[in-house]
This record gives sequence, structure tokens and C-alpha cells, in this order.
Amino acid sequence: MRFLLRLLLNGVAVLIAAWLIPGLHITSPATAIVAGIVLGLINAVIRPVLILLTLPLTLVTLGLFIFVVNAVCLALAAWVVPGFTISGFGAAFAGALVTSVVSWLLSALLVDKNRR
Repeated sequence: MRFLLRLLLNGVAVLIAAWLIPGLHITSPATAIVAGIVLGLINAVIRPVLILLTLPLTLVTLGLFIFVVNAVCLALAAWVVPGFTISGFGAAFAGALVTSVVSWLLSALLVDKNRR
């Protein structure tokens, strides 16, 4: 149940990122929810593999390359979901930052509160 709530919160985070970042475009709130679900699944399955493959580069950059991995995951979600487009890598990078922060805040406020 908690995983489903996190997926929906990812959708809200994608919607907020599309509102804040000019290069992110979403056609409807339903598309944002679908993009959040796809992004959550990509983060659960593909992101760990990407982090493992890019571990040497991540170590050299002292962990900053993780932001690039997050941008690639967001761009992959935009590629899969119709109605969700990203205009370039800069928009994907900024959108990944905003999505990560908003998703973390919402999860900390709503999901983790039930655990205590």
C-alpha cells in the first residue's frame, strides 16, 4: 500500500515539476499520474542497475553523477509516457531535481508519518 502511495506522490511531484520547469510539458493531470507511476517503476527497477553501472563515475564525482542518473530516468519516463515531453537535458536535469525534492517532502510528510 505504501508503494502505491509513493507512486501517486511521484505523479504529484511530476505535475509540480512541470508547473515550475519551462521545458517539461504534461497534457493533463492524469498523464502526470501515469508518468509518476512509470517513474516510480523505473526508479525501482532500472535506476539501481544504472547506479551500479555508473558507480566508478559516481565515486569520481563524489556522488554528483547521481543527479545525471535521475535526469536519465525522468527522460526515460517521458519517452515511455505519451503526453509527457521534455525539451532537453537541462529541463530533464532541473525536473529531476524538483521531482526528487517534492517527492521526498511529500513522502516524509504523508507516507512516513503512518509508520511512526
